Amino acid sequence: MNKNKITLVIAGLILGSLMTIFVYSFWLEPVSNLAQSANSEQKEPLYWVAPMDPNYKSDKPGKSPMGMDLIPFYKQEGAGRGTIQISADVINNLGVRTATAQYKILDSLIKTVGYVGYDEDQLVHIHPRVEGWIEKLHIKATGDPVQEGEPLYDIYSPTLVNAQEELVLALSRNNSQLIKASEDRLQALQLPARAISQLKKDKQVKQTITFYAPKTGVVDNLNIRQGFFVKPGTTMMSIGTLDKIWVEAEIFERQSANVKAGLPVTMTIDYLPGEVWHGKIDYVNPTLDAKTRTMKVRLRFDNENGDLKPNMFAQVIIDTINETESLIVPKEAVIRTGSSDRVVLALDQGQFKSIKVEIGRVNEQYSEILSGLNAGEKVVVSAQFLLDSESSKTSDFKRMNHAAE
Repeated sequence: MNKNKITLVIAGLILGSLMTIFVYSFWLEPVSNLAQSANSEQKEPLYWVAPMDPNYKSDKPGKSPMGMDLIPFYKQEGAGRGTIQISADVINNLGVRTATAQYKILDSLIKTVGYVGYDEDQLVHIHPRVEGWIEKLHIKATGDPVQEGEPLYDIYSPTLVNAQEELVLALSRNNSQLIKASEDRLQALQLPARAISQLKKDKQVKQTITFYAPKTGVVDNLNIRQGFFVKPGTTMMSIGTLDKIWVEAEIFERQSANVKAGLPVTMTIDYLPGEVWHGKIDYVNPTLDAKTRTMKVRLRFDNENGDLKPNMFAQVIIDTINETESLIVPKEAVIRTGSSDRVVLALDQGQFKSIKVEIGRVNEQYSEILSGLNAGEKVVVSAQFLLDSESSKTSDFKRMNHAAE
């Protein structure tokens, strides 16, 4: 009896084992294989790329032309083309910082250079109206100060001698019409009024005539020396004043729309550190220089102490006034290239994407965004060049994602 029970127990164990194997083979194993297949399919690389050349792709693992192991490229769910994803520890190691695009008034300061010059409204050029020889030059060098009425040069001119003789002859005949015509001719030849008065008084023709400074100032552009032969059209010298000066500054073509007459400007000069001059734009040249592609603007400053001297080099800051708000991002967030401008968007869950934007005005801190970005979106302001490079390759950033191993 006991032997039969033992036999039944053994038979039951064998039957149970057979049923377990049957159930596993026809039910549990296909389910397990399906799960493994789904997991394998999810991790199946789309292709392999060379780590140093993203343009080299292969449909199977292996070595790159440089002998390096190919890196698998996996499909990312929820990430569009050009979107990359990196782990939090790598973001921290790279020092990735972000800023939010926002509407704000963009104050533009144009920093440029300028050159000090004479106030040309008060600049006088000295030209002779007759041919002759400079018998004596009272002014010896450029930069000499002169006072109004001070002698400049003595000239011998046969034309002036003949004109004086005509007046003396008219006076001797007491012919009022001839006297008037002779005086008018001498005045047209710029004979000084004092010389005409003296000639009418003593009736003595002078071989040399002294010409005098028409205004107070300093001599510039002295082109003659004693004994020179001059004729009409010769620029002998110029006289300028220094109580008011002009500064000619240059701005780039892209900045020309923001500049107009009357804008406030400040100026500094290296040889007087700490000194600041305040003035305004007096005139904006309507044309651009064909070679430098710059536009010149004229600034006016008071110079009562004479500290500013012609041909000095100056640093100029033009404050362009703007009352409208613009969409701006930090200047360092914009990646500027010859063909386009880009920023790197900071998306959710450690994802980043490089996008093309159109920028407008730029100052020292911010860049104006005209299109391609919306207010409230976050942009990367550090390590953006590396992120932009990887985003442009449409890489999944596996080599920078430690958690995805």
